[in-house]
Amino acid sequence: MRAGTRARAVLNTLNLSTLLGLLVAAVARTPLRRGPGGLFVAESYRPRLPVAGAFTVGNVVFTRGSAAELVSRRELFAHEARHATQYAVCLGLPFLPLYFAGYLAGAAVTLARPGDPASFNPFERLAGLEDGGYLPRKDLRP
Repeated sequence: MRAGTRARAVLNTLNLSTLLGLLVAAVARTPLRRGPGGLFVAESYRPRLPVAGAFTVGNVVFTRGSAAELVSRRELFAHEARHATQYAVCLGLPFLPLYFAGYLAGAAVTLARPGDPASFNPFERLAGLEDGGYLPRKDLRP
């Protein structure tokens, strides 16, 4: 494991975000697999929320499909890995309210200007909008 991915794993363990991800996986009864870059993949996620096809909590990446399918979609997996790094940089659980504040701000902006609320969220922009399956807004800077 590279030094950066090892540091991310250690930080997300210490800041409890990976523990939260493992708890969500256990409650949702999603099988866990080891993925690249020190990440876990929780596959066959069934709860309705969040609506996304893939999302990340700490070092746990959730997918509605199989782990193999998610890992084969390299851009999407890289996007989710960047979110895992964002958890580490934001000291874990504070990432969640910061992310949702960015999403709500994006939703407010879309009332004035059409577009996907995610395209205005700085965390999605820094994780790579196109890699995450979002349509980028060319008039915004990350």
